[in-house]
Amino acid sequence: MADGEHHTLLDGKVHVYRRQNSRYWQCSTYLGSRNHRQSTREENLAAAMDFARDWYMDVYTEHRVRSRGGEIVAAEEARLRRARLPAPRGRSHTFKEAAEGFLAEYQVLTFGERNAVYVEGKARHVRLRLEPFFGKAPLHRMTAGRIQAYRVSRMTPPEGDAAKDWRPPAKSTLHQELVTLRQILKWANRQGWIHALPDMSAPYRQSGKVSHRAWFSPEEYRRLYEATRERARSPKKERWRPQCEKLHDYVLFMANTGLRPDEAARLQFRDVSVVTDPGSGERILQIEVRGKRGVGYCKSMPGAVLPFERLAKRGAPGQTDLIFGKVQRQLFNAVLAELDLKYDREGQVRTAYSLRHTYICLRLMEGADIYQIAKNCRTSVEMIEKFYASHIAGTIDAAAVNVRKPARPATTAKRSARSSPVKAPVPKAAAPRPPARRSASPAPEASPP
Repeated sequence: MADGEHHTLLDGKVHVYRRQNSRYWQCSTYLGSRNHRQSTREENLAAAMDFARDWYMDVYTEHRVRSRGGEIVAAEEARLRRARLPAPRGRSHTFKEAAEGFLAEYQVLTFGERNAVYVEGKARHVRLRLEPFFGKAPLHRMTAGRIQAYRVSRMTPPEGDAAKDWRPPAKSTLHQELVTLRQILKWANRQGWIHALPDMSAPYRQSGKVSHRAWFSPEEYRRLYEATRERARSPKKERWRPQCEKLHDYVLFMANTGLRPDEAARLQFRDVSVVTDPGSGERILQIEVRGKRGVGYCKSMPGAVLPFERLAKRGAPGQTDLIFGKVQRQLFNAVLAELDLKYDREGQVRTAYSLRHTYICLRLMEGADIYQIAKNCRTSVEMIEKFYASHIAGTIDAAAVNVRKPARPATTAKRSARSSPVKAPVPKAAAPRPPARRSASPAPEASPP
């Protein structure tokens, strides 16, 4: 080839060329104060340009990860690139194409079975986190090292002023993002775009400690509803009275039903009816719950009836109106801060979800059947035993634990001693008597026969 034949891509950031006496095209870029070069192993110019674009994105991602604290991961990525995994025959599909295909299929197949907010969360993971990182990377380059680089980038604080307000993602948040990533790769595997899924396990995973859910003890719960009741009676500002009354009824309703906050937010007046329990004869609420597990039913404690009736009397609502809708989170947090109840003794944050945990723990302390609690709360017995019952002292039956073996009767011990083949003790030899002394008087005569 002539020396002047030379091509550039991406506004001159990538150069594609071919050396003399070589049939393969080369690509290079200047990034991070040094030159990066790579052979495309392609003889066709168009295929070499496609490879050069993907290669530049990988090099740029490595540079960003290295500059944000991922030197070890970036080195591993470079080692895997030097190994040059063979690309599948034909055009390699990109991660963006697989993500779009997965979302289109997932929304159709889960319609009516999964909550719409949960389905939308998948698209949000792709749009905000996964696609900006992986972008147009070929699927055959989705290695375990690249997935680990994503973990590192999510846990590394940004540079500059953005680091002041930055907080690391919660463990559950990162787990949900990786679940979405795994589902995308499984979809690509079903399409035949990749031959196998990469290893997505955490390399330094430790045995997770089972953390108890933040809840309110009976004394703390009493302080909470007394404080919200006082706020409802005497709000700091008169215009806050409706919200204070709503918050007080919300606390009582949630702690007596065990609903999740999202379930309570979608609850309508037509979903709740006041009935008389045939077993106890008390007035309770029968609730038709629509949550992440679909449609379920809940029967409340008698303490939830009065808050519901107060809510129904305010404003004469319609059957399709929301009972709570959006509750003022700032007001709830302000009450918790005043009572010094925002954090429990383990440092866990208390939120509206803690009212559900309080309901479960109080039912366990009262001796309710754990299966009935799980059924009423639309969860599993395993979850309750793992996160709730493990720290409730009332669930341990002391009479069943402090079992002692009865003492053996004395007659039984004697009978066993007689039956045992024990040899009789040998009598000791009699000691010799000392010789008798002769008396001075004569011995008596023998009597006649």
